[in-house]
Amino acid sequence: MIFVHGWPTLGLMWRAQMEAFAADGWHCVAPDLRGYGGSSVPEANDAYAIEDVVADMAELHDHLGGKSAIWVGHDWGCVVVGELAAHQPERSRGVVLTSLAYQPDGHALRTIVPLVDRTIYPADQYPDGQWDYYRYYTTHFEAAIADLDADLAASLASIFRPGDPAGMGKVSPNAMVTRNGGRFGAAHRAPPTQPDPALWPPADFDVLVQSFKAYGFRPSCAWYLNDDANIAYARKAANGGRLSQPVLFVNGDFDQICSITGNRQGDPMRAACADLTVTSMPSGHWLPLECKTELIQAIRTWLQGNNL
Repeated sequence: MIFVHGWPTLGLMWRAQMEAFAADGWHCVAPDLRGYGGSSVPEANDAYAIEDVVADMAELHDHLGGKSAIWVGHDWGCVVVGELAAHQPERSRGVVLTSLAYQPDGHALRTIVPLVDRTIYPADQYPDGQWDYYRYYTTHFEAAIADLDADLAASLASIFRPGDPAGMGKVSPNAMVTRNGGRFGAAHRAPPTQPDPALWPPADFDVLVQSFKAYGFRPSCAWYLNDDANIAYARKAANGGRLSQPVLFVNGDFDQICSITGNRQGDPMRAACADLTVTSMPSGHWLPLECKTELIQAIRTWLQGNNL
């Protein structure tokens, strides 16, 4: 089982799942992706296109023996895992996606903004809906990085918060980043915030903060700057990116950005997966951290049901 993290985290986020499945007898691996932790940190923004990250994962997989594996992704890790399964299906006998639905045409503003729930985000007020923060990276990259880098620990602590059911059906703060002049508004730095120990064990959170001290947020945020390349790569997959492997999608019910409940965000995934199982949990976006044991059990049940 290969666990693939997203923004802005590390392979370490999968500690609970790795320990559980290793105890079940699985060989578990959770790499730091390029731009993160101990991995390579290319200078060019276009080095963070999904095709390049999939190539990294393929090389890692070959190094591990190349046997068909279970790939588990979260956030941008879902994009990597989905594209790897679409382009190199022999590497994957099962796919688990947490929090972010697979987009067969590529995960990019052009593919996700048309799926925005316009009952929450009227187009004249919120042209990009909950994805405004994504747009802000493409229009104000240097400012976005400077704000996040101003206080690394506070930025990370403020980002990793549990989901709030009261926020569902309401406008996400991420939809107002541009009009507020940045994620943290006029302060241009995160407010003092204590990390949530229920999400990150304190020692692991310290490792996360330390990992950002060398290069800041620039490499991880460069992942948002490669829409054209990512769409072009997705279009090269066979069968329109259709996934033939069993796929488990785990939805966070309180995820204001990525939940597929009550909107069209999951429709392309449903159409593109031959064998899709969808389950949901009372979680915000950080589902593998918020629902550690529940996610483990959901994956176990799915693995057993599919004889994987």
